[in-house]
Amino acid sequence: MQITRYHRCTALTIGREIIGGYDKDKISVAVIASHSALQILHGAKKEGLRTVLVTTRERLALYREFSHLIDKVIVVDKWRNICNKDAATSLRRLNSILIPHGSFVEYVGPDCAERIELPIFGLRSLVRVEASQWEKIGLLRRAGIPTPRTYSIGEEIDRIVIVKLPGAKGGKGYFIAKDGEEIAKRLSILVEQGLLKDAADAIIQEYVIGVPAYYHYFYSPLLDRVELMGADIRYETNVDGLRRLPPSLIGSADPSFVVVGNIPLVMRESLLPRILDYGRKFVKQTRRDLPPGIIGPFSLESIVTPSLEIKVFEFSGRIVAGTNLYINGSPYSWLYWDEPMSTGRRIAREIKIALEKDKLSKIVT
Repeated sequence: MQITRYHRCTALTIGREIIGGYDKDKISVAVIASHSALQILHGAKKEGLRTVLVTTRERLALYREFSHLIDKVIVVDKWRNICNKDAATSLRRLNSILIPHGSFVEYVGPDCAERIELPIFGLRSLVRVEASQWEKIGLLRRAGIPTPRTYSIGEEIDRIVIVKLPGAKGGKGYFIAKDGEEIAKRLSILVEQGLLKDAADAIIQEYVIGVPAYYHYFYSPLLDRVELMGADIRYETNVDGLRRLPPSLIGSADPSFVVVGNIPLVMRESLLPRILDYGRKFVKQTRRDLPPGIIGPFSLESIVTPSLEIKVFEFSGRIVAGTNLYINGSPYSWLYWDEPMSTGRRIAREIKIALEKDKLSKIVT
């Protein structure tokens, strides 16, 4: 693995024409070293593409274990330094297409995502929407997808609610409440701790009782179809540990929703038509709100109630960590492709199809 180091960060304007100047025989897949990077690198290699890893120095030890998946490493002092002129120029020289994931959304942020002078696989403008819980729920509702009831600060709370922070924080800072005064007090503490800029940025959502189910999709603009790539349950601490204890022993323990891992989930087949319908509705709404619309992987995150209603409480507009479960493909991806097909490999396959059809501009923004 070759290593290059950069320090400064300079804001750049974007240009979709960049992809037109690339050497199509030397396209690289670039990703920052976190979240689903290993799956993305593995998938790119399976499809015969070159790979570039952008990392901070403390992450190097892990990724050296998988050096056979990495052709080039670029080390930055801070994640946001991927925006700097030297780093972006070096990535362009490698004919890089940047693959965003949850850590990119959280560590790099919408300002960099919108400015970085690199082709991004997916819908660049969706990163800013994903940074706001209120923007996300609004898009879901405009799409006609059922969602839980939401409340504003100061509004009367008449049921148990969950309060969520903006961004892709893996559940950090989320809490359960049933009283408006308690919510205001706890949000002010989060602001003081620097976990939240403004209390109004948090969303107060009805706590729906049921099974959490997270659906992984892939929209191909080249094949014009929505594929169901898998499903998972997030394993969260300590809310998943508390349910093993009798109520008498729990006392005043406060549930935490920080995600520590993912559990595979296969949905009952009678739910699949609705799950696919919601995925298609989401794609159509992103086309209306944010042309050209979603490209590639996304996730709808839901609760399935005892009456088998599906309430979608959130979405992720890019690859989600739950897809890491299916490095050799899920039961659903096998049905589409009849071969091992992780979401990381599916991204690379879309790039390969675009190269064959000379339509790379259709899959990047």
